[in-house]
Amino acid sequence: MSVSREPDPSTSTATHWGTYFAQVREGKLVAVQDYPRDPDPADIGPGIVDAIDDRLRIRRPMVRKGWLTEGPRLDGGGRGAEPFVAVPWDEALDLVAAEIERVRREHGNQAIFGGSYGWGSAGRFHHAQSQIHRFLNCAGGYVRHVNTYSHAAAEVVVNRVVGRFREVLDTHTRWPTIAEHGDLVVAFGGLPRKNAQVTSGGVGRHTLVEGLRACRAGGVRFVSITPLRDDVIDELDARWLAPRPGTDTALMLGLAHTLLAEDRHDRAFLARYCEGFDRFARYLTGAEDGQAKDAGWAAAICGLEAETIRELAREMASGRTLINVAWGVQRGDHGEQPVWMAITLAAMLGQIGLPGGGFGVGYSSENGIGNATRLFPWPAVNQGQNPVSSFIPVARIADMLLDPGGAFDYDGARHTYPDVRLVYWAGGNPFHHHQDLNRLVRAWQRPETVVVNEIWWNALARHADIVLPVTTTLEREDLALPHWDPTAVAMRKAVDPIGESRSDFAIFSGLARRLGVEAAYTEGRTEEDWLRHLWDQARQRAGEHGFELPTLEGFRKQGTLELPEPERHVVLLEDFRADPDAHPLPTPSGRIEIFSAAVAGFGYDDCPGHPVWHEPREWLGSALAERYPLHLISNQPRTRLHSQLDNGGVSRGAKVAGREPITLHPEDARARGIRDGDVVRVFNDRGACLAGAVIADTVMRGVVRLPTGAWYDPSEPGKPGSLEKHGNPNVLTRDEGTSRLAQGPTAHSVLVEVERFEGVPPPVTAFEPPPIEERDGAGARSR
Repeated sequence: MSVSREPDPSTSTATHWGTYFAQVREGKLVAVQDYPRDPDPADIGPGIVDAIDDRLRIRRPMVRKGWLTEGPRLDGGGRGAEPFVAVPWDEALDLVAAEIERVRREHGNQAIFGGSYGWGSAGRFHHAQSQIHRFLNCAGGYVRHVNTYSHAAAEVVVNRVVGRFREVLDTHTRWPTIAEHGDLVVAFGGLPRKNAQVTSGGVGRHTLVEGLRACRAGGVRFVSITPLRDDVIDELDARWLAPRPGTDTALMLGLAHTLLAEDRHDRAFLARYCEGFDRFARYLTGAEDGQAKDAGWAAAICGLEAETIRELAREMASGRTLINVAWGVQRGDHGEQPVWMAITLAAMLGQIGLPGGGFGVGYSSENGIGNATRLFPWPAVNQGQNPVSSFIPVARIADMLLDPGGAFDYDGARHTYPDVRLVYWAGGNPFHHHQDLNRLVRAWQRPETVVVNEIWWNALARHADIVLPVTTTLEREDLALPHWDPTAVAMRKAVDPIGESRSDFAIFSGLARRLGVEAAYTEGRTEEDWLRHLWDQARQRAGEHGFELPTLEGFRKQGTLELPEPERHVVLLEDFRADPDAHPLPTPSGRIEIFSAAVAGFGYDDCPGHPVWHEPREWLGSALAERYPLHLISNQPRTRLHSQLDNGGVSRGAKVAGREPITLHPEDARARGIRDGDVVRVFNDRGACLAGAVIADTVMRGVVRLPTGAWYDPSEPGKPGSLEKHGNPNVLTRDEGTSRLAQGPTAHSVLVEVERFEGVPPPVTAFEPPPIEERDGAGARSR
């Protein structure tokens, strides 16, 4: 729960979903208080209160019984099913250090995969990804991943079309500018508030709703193009268009054809600022393949009326229009295409670089996109240099484990999957964010050893060989220095570490000592020394940028501070627009590459040199829809960040029949005899899960919504294909790349069927710890 009294600044803390003040009584967390300056606090925050010391906390180092008795084995099996044995810290660290040394000696560092997804902590120092990568680099390197599950396809294609994806995100046109100058926002994937509850690195002020309200007050109109009606807040009075999922590119092509056919495109902009429009136009008009991509063609694919498409194109051309693509849109088959096509459509309108016009990739996907904040180069922990060159695209981890030595394409080059023997994971949960979990369960049995730093007994910890318990943000000191938010937070230790848990830094320091690299890893600094070192760097940089930060003692006393406001609000690509010769884009032509000769030269049939429509392998227009007639949308949840705090009261309180809620359209539910609150079975050829039915017309007919992040709970642990009892949609999703260009995840190109579960459903056991055994003189014994 949240409390309303004036917060004590000495109790400040930060998360990826908000800034809070901890309320502690007799050494126990009893509440968190929202940051008073936050106009729209997240729903997620109070979930930590009952989770911090629940029975799922890992309180001691643990080793899987089979690994402890038999040692590391390739394709050994047993992960996810066997009990754990509690061991002392020194023994656990000795085991991990010896295993790292063995794998380095026998197979080289290219046999170690350093897994981390970075969402573990909003703190700048206790950032799991930074700590594990720094440690592994000190120990000789590791196989890394590139890109993110959030926006892998967009990252790669934007780099090719306009350059430097991260800079594009940083310089998105700010909401106040859109409110002042914009006429129309066309939002592919909507603008959901629930996604904008979070920003990687921390949030002080949730500004999405504030920005949207300002736009609406300023007369900006909104069109939300998504299968989910509630992907925008009601007060925007947005027009809802619901094409078949996965057909956004076809719809955009129909819009583009209308602009071209009715001479509403900006010829001068395309000539001066763009490369290759003529090549794309041949495809658009059908001169290349005999099929004009006109509104009628698009209507047949996406299920909208042709005249609706034409009218929208005309409206977009009649005023200042911003086109946004939510990150969820590109997490599907050929996910590069809707992003590339949105940029092309914006180029045809000729408004890129103008206030309130152009394009966006991710407004509302995180709160920070479009946030009117001053970008400041806060310091971070140096991860060092990785001498291992091997990598994988982030969503190809199961491929790597199942196919060592196999070849894969990525962004114009051919690579080989390494033969990984040791997986070390800290931060993130692949049994949440990866697709086709039954395939991942099979792949996860192959490594000789899996080591995990984890807080709770989630599925990642249950599928490890050695589990080292780590502290939460409330059990250590840190600094929250977010990139896309002006609020810096002195993160204070509110409670003592639960059980024997330690920080990642303490764990890696102990391992580094055993491997002879402690001096390189710690640089002779304690945790407090590191915090002071980072804050001293921040103060120096602030001086270079014309403002002053307090001492660390002063910062801790006040708890939070907000950076000075920016002198002006940026507009995406405004310098390029003003003078493309003086400010060329970092592309081969220096222009917006509607046609990319580089991409065309890769010879990828699934991603040619300009935007195209590729039919998804699974969509409502495919033959597979006869067997599985419902399109599954596994979007971000409202009650947690990914799978974080699914064990907390906020997330568990939103369950239906103890399981993740699945939303069905009333007509789809009626046809299947499903009523509100029923337990249902959701299935396809890859797997099946149980969920709790919610009947609502907020989803279009033929679509079901099952949010991602329910803790994986198989009825037969460790056995691929067993019924998942809790509602994790990733037992249903496809583990295939978007294309050979980006190899991003394709979670949203999935068909399923839903039926009422008959009989007594099996109990959910995701929130029960695994069997744990104690050792005595006679060996292990259960408790």
